[in-house]
Amino acid sequence: MGICAENKKPPLRKPKWLRVRLGTAPDFVKVDEALKSSGLDTVCRQARCPNRTECWSAGTATFLIMGSECTRGCAFCAVTRKSHPAPLDPDEPRKVALAVEKLAIGHAVITSVTRDDLPDCGASHFARTIRELGSLTPTPTVEVLTPDYLGHELETVLAAGPAVFAHNIEVVRRLSGKLRHPRFSFDRSLQTLREAKRLAPKAQVKSSILLGVGESLEEVTATMEALVEAGVDTLVLGQYLRPTGDNAPVVRYLDPEEFEQLAELGKRLGFGYVASGPLVRTSYHAAQAYAAHGQAGRTP
Repeated sequence: MGICAENKKPPLRKPKWLRVRLGTAPDFVKVDEALKSSGLDTVCRQARCPNRTECWSAGTATFLIMGSECTRGCAFCAVTRKSHPAPLDPDEPRKVALAVEKLAIGHAVITSVTRDDLPDCGASHFARTIRELGSLTPTPTVEVLTPDYLGHELETVLAAGPAVFAHNIEVVRRLSGKLRHPRFSFDRSLQTLREAKRLAPKAQVKSSILLGVGESLEEVTATMEALVEAGVDTLVLGQYLRPTGDNAPVVRYLDPEEFEQLAELGKRLGFGYVASGPLVRTSYHAAQAYAAHGQAGRTP
């Protein structure tokens, strides 16, 4: 069976390389307590990320801003969907900066739920958070993972100067309409990435593909080629893990060797850096990916 070939025989048993346990290491507890005390949330917890133990034990976390409820809601995502989420906390950007300072985080990753209910979909809130982090000494590098912003919204975020701009294409074109909310589209996501590279050429542009949802190798290759054409520097490939019984099922579990093959393919196609593995997610080893790509400092 080739890479990413579809397998429709349920149920699928999770392979041993995907079985992880949450830890209780001192640094893990430190991050958890700091987040709870500040009233902040993380995508680590909301998305039930399998890397929480490793990342939190290393003193890092991906902050989830603008609440924990999303106005969209994709078939693969565990975040709660709500048409009218709670109002934004105007003090949240400062709280994020204080938490980053307290945890001595050198590379801060900020993401959000999608907030179509807001006039600018939350772009100015992203920008305020980036600027608050930029006021810290020492100043962390800032990576943002945003919704499919375009136009003024995208310009607002990039004008604040993130070192890394990420937006996830999520799945191959054929599956986009099936697994993503109807307001997302494969082509709009490509446009977001293309415009980000044009508006902020010094920023590292990043995207991610979830695998194991029914895609073929040819479709993954075509998606990689489209991302390279859009100007994406860093590609992330990871195994889809069904967060709840209400989410889309896993079609197939790829083995680690297949992820290695896909990483080599990505490098041949022209990505500056490829993070590929069963448990890899967009912000996994984000600081290492940023450094490995050869970027330095913040975008002016």
